[in-house]
Amino acid sequence: MKLAAACLLALLAAPGLAHAESAVLVSRDVALADGRALAGANGAPRFDLVGLHWQGSGSVTFRTRSVGGRWSGWHPAAPEAEDRPDRLGPERSRAGWRLGNPYWTGPSDGIEYRLRGHVRRLRAHFVRSSPEPLIARRASIAGSPAIVPRLSWGANEQIRRAAPSYADALQFAVVHHTAGRNSYTRTESAAIVKAIQAYHVLGNGWNDIGYNFLVDKYGQVFEGRFGGMERNVVGAHAEGFNTGSVGVAVLGNYESATLSAPARKALADVIAWRLDLAHIDPLTTFNWISGGNAKFPRGAPVFLRSVIGHRDVGFTDCPGDRVYAQLGELAGAVSRTGLPKLYAPLARGGIGGPVRFTARLSAALPWTVTVSDSLGRVAGTGSGVGSAIDWLWDATAVASGTYSWSIASGDRLRAAAGTIGGKAAVLALTQVRANPAAVTPNADGRDDTTTISYTLNVPATVTARLFDVGGTVLTTLFAEPRAAGSQSFTFTADGVADGTYRIVLTAVSSTGRQVSASVFVLVNRSLSGYVVERPVFSPNADGRLDTLAFSFTLAAPAEVKLRILNGEGWVATPFSGSLAPGSQRVMWDGRKRIGRVLDGRYVAELTVTDVVGTVSQRLGFAADTTRPSLRLVSLRPLRLWLSEPAEIVLVTDGRRQAVRRARAGTFTVPLAGTPRRLRVVAWDAGGNTSRPLRRP
Repeated sequence: MKLAAACLLALLAAPGLAHAESAVLVSRDVALADGRALAGANGAPRFDLVGLHWQGSGSVTFRTRSVGGRWSGWHPAAPEAEDRPDRLGPERSRAGWRLGNPYWTGPSDGIEYRLRGHVRRLRAHFVRSSPEPLIARRASIAGSPAIVPRLSWGANEQIRRAAPSYADALQFAVVHHTAGRNSYTRTESAAIVKAIQAYHVLGNGWNDIGYNFLVDKYGQVFEGRFGGMERNVVGAHAEGFNTGSVGVAVLGNYESATLSAPARKALADVIAWRLDLAHIDPLTTFNWISGGNAKFPRGAPVFLRSVIGHRDVGFTDCPGDRVYAQLGELAGAVSRTGLPKLYAPLARGGIGGPVRFTARLSAALPWTVTVSDSLGRVAGTGSGVGSAIDWLWDATAVASGTYSWSIASGDRLRAAAGTIGGKAAVLALTQVRANPAAVTPNADGRDDTTTISYTLNVPATVTARLFDVGGTVLTTLFAEPRAAGSQSFTFTADGVADGTYRIVLTAVSSTGRQVSASVFVLVNRSLSGYVVERPVFSPNADGRLDTLAFSFTLAAPAEVKLRILNGEGWVATPFSGSLAPGSQRVMWDGRKRIGRVLDGRYVAELTVTDVVGTVSQRLGFAADTTRPSLRLVSLRPLRLWLSEPAEIVLVTDGRRQAVRRARAGTFTVPLAGTPRRLRVVAWDAGGNTSRPLRRP
């Protein structure tokens, strides 16, 4: 069995066994005269995919002719212009050229162009990539779904330009769609992937295909960029957000087309696997620092979800309206795939002191933390039951050295592992974070300040300085000795203009060793006074508290999005669009894409983007359309039972006797004597009334 597995791995890795017929790319400059393209149907070889490059500030559209003689509609050359490497990365080449997207046409032999604005040079890259039967092999690595490896779809390993780059950690998934028609066959899928690789490498000059994974409408998952499907390979799919993400592209265009059920399942399966390897909760949100693109400048903090569409981080329609509308459902499906799950494992501290192990489980389960020395002997173990893991290991008297640790919970859960310790305690400054990453210092009590947290493994003197984006020191916040362990301080932006800043922490140990780390903070006063009208509403069309109002004030014009979220992700978007400065009020009647919102707790996430950057704030509220239940327990004394907290209206012998707020459960109402007639009604916070309780 071991020999067979070794042979299979060797076969999958051997570049010489790739398909004999690789995708062939032919590049041709298009003759221009007076800003018009002269080359038409006769200026192209036979091709299956085309991508255009041009110079100038204008734009290009094109149409293609199939081998059968039928012309397509007109297509923009660069519908997803930010599907590319990071600006400062080693793959950015073709200086001065604007890069179009690879467009799958199927067998074609003609092309025509239309130019708008100033275009001084145009070049077409034609790729011939004929369909071939897939090698009957799927890879399954570390519990992954079935994935078509590079060998099987015919990746050309000879054209790769450089070794892959790796991120320290994976944090989120970016969903894309590719350009081109959706009417491809199952056997054409590998040819499309092969053609995209040829265009990305030979046409654009990138190191390899830009996406980490590709999914077709039949549910086939293809390995994308070389470097290891289970590793944090840096792709070239979302400019400014490639490092720390995994890019998954669906073959085709989904502006109006509906994603097939097999494609939805394949997307959920592959994203769930990759996020599970990194122990990332697909339903969480976080702030991420942009590497720089047209939408978010370098260093800007951006509020993201763990599963996003490309349009969330760039000026693009990708992954299409139909796919984007399903991202909330997709994140929920990802969270339910491969249960149970372990999230955010962390070991803080070092040998010679306390070490704290923390993590979260997707459900309450028995868990175990095990620490072993270099010989595999157990040095410490802790266990418990629950969804929160928190165990402290006293390593004060433990001998120095390297120790391995694991957090596990049964055979079904993917365990987490790591190492701590070493030969000597070398100063380290880690876990530097700003919460929140964007502050709105306008004295409204929401995100007026931010907490900067960090961890020292040994005592040190820490200096904190504030820098502007140009690298100029604005002020020293403090310089103080700090103990080993978790530390934090509050940063107030009083007197600081709106913009992006960098807080640099420098730690110096008693031995003279010095280390530094930094975190970006956005100061933006564009949003203030965000409030929800009431904590509970009742969208049941009974005329009482059916709508909910969200109010806020803008200091400048901004793009605004109000999203309703719950534990399953996105629920509804009551508003998305541009707003002028001033007081704003958004009403919501509980409607969502299908039907009305269900009873439960929700979060209203308000995101505001202006010229300074993006800020996001959240408020909680509840939907309650269920009337409270009220029962008589006894008359003397008068004792009632209530299903939920509510206002009680009591009428005895025709007189309003008492109005009180009661909690859920059984309670006593003090009365003088025993009433002959009794009527009691309960009103909950959503305006729902109980059935009247009457005696007799």
